[in-house]
Amino acid sequence: MKLIDVIGGARPNFVKIASIMSAIRNHSSDLIAVRLIHTGQHYDPKLSHTFFEQLNIEEPDINLGVGSGTQAQQTALIMMRYEELIIKEPSDACIVVGDVNSTMACATTAKKLGLKVGHVEAGIRSGDRQMPEEINRLITDSISDLFFTTTRLANENLLLEGTRKQDIYFVGNTMIDTLLANLDRLYPPAFWDDLNLHTKCYFVLTLHRPSNVDDSVKLNSILHTVADATRGLPVIFPAHPRTLKIMREVKRLPRNIHIVAPQTYLEFNFLVKNSKAVITDSGGITEEATVLGVPCMTLRNSTERPETVDIGTNELLGSDPSALYDAMEVLFSDAWKHGQIPELWDGKAGERIINHLYSALGI
Repeated sequence: MKLIDVIGGARPNFVKIASIMSAIRNHSSDLIAVRLIHTGQHYDPKLSHTFFEQLNIEEPDINLGVGSGTQAQQTALIMMRYEELIIKEPSDACIVVGDVNSTMACATTAKKLGLKVGHVEAGIRSGDRQMPEEINRLITDSISDLFFTTTRLANENLLLEGTRKQDIYFVGNTMIDTLLANLDRLYPPAFWDDLNLHTKCYFVLTLHRPSNVDDSVKLNSILHTVADATRGLPVIFPAHPRTLKIMREVKRLPRNIHIVAPQTYLEFNFLVKNSKAVITDSGGITEEATVLGVPCMTLRNSTERPETVDIGTNELLGSDPSALYDAMEVLFSDAWKHGQIPELWDGKAGERIINHLYSALGI
């Protein structure tokens, strides 16, 4: 029997894992066992545990419990604890998803101990090596054995870096698998009525990039510009715990900016689906907004998901929040592009991944 480790550590990982675990259930076999490992990188209940409950993911078999820390501290703890587990209870393959510290740390540890490594969401590139996520992507893809990609451009990126064509599998987007599977289960958060929210009459704001939130002066500038550019409409800002710490230094928060706790998956995507637009520095949210047909404005200079700009509903505005004013002129004049859904973002990526994985493992 083959034992496969599936690794998750942060919110986006769990969303992608849901599709993979569902596909594994549909392909149950006496020849394979799956060990679901939560590294504990995200430890806030609404950033981890509730995602397992809402998305029908089994409780993790192992929780490494690493918690917070610097990039190096977190990465080192994940590697040490995962290494201890593999040595004590060996597995045959390791499947990592996305581009967080858990992804890179577990892939590196598994590879050094002789496991076959598969990377879900391989080959995406922003070209910005100042982003920790870009370093994680590059390292993970440099040592992986199986590369599961979301777009044909990701295939091309991998080929340019010397990856063998036969090891690349264009499968689609597991995050979109999960979104499509749960569209009829979305529901409004408890504050919906309290804030008197109405469909297409509010904005969703998410910020977590260090370049946007680690400096209170920059964060203050972004928030006041967002408040002004959105013309008084409510702006719902689910703030990450690390962002809340910086928020304490932001004075005179604009009245239409509503800070709320991190939302569960079903509540957050209800907010996105029914919003007038999303303002974000996230990558994954631009994918969800594109599939939902919701206008999206990204406050970054680069994106690892150019398909959301090229054919989707996203626009890359750059790091200067004043660019929001021109973008809002387009939005409020009802001239925002409609966008299309990228190829193979059809809800079946998880099934494709498991079919290719089982074949590669000789199952």
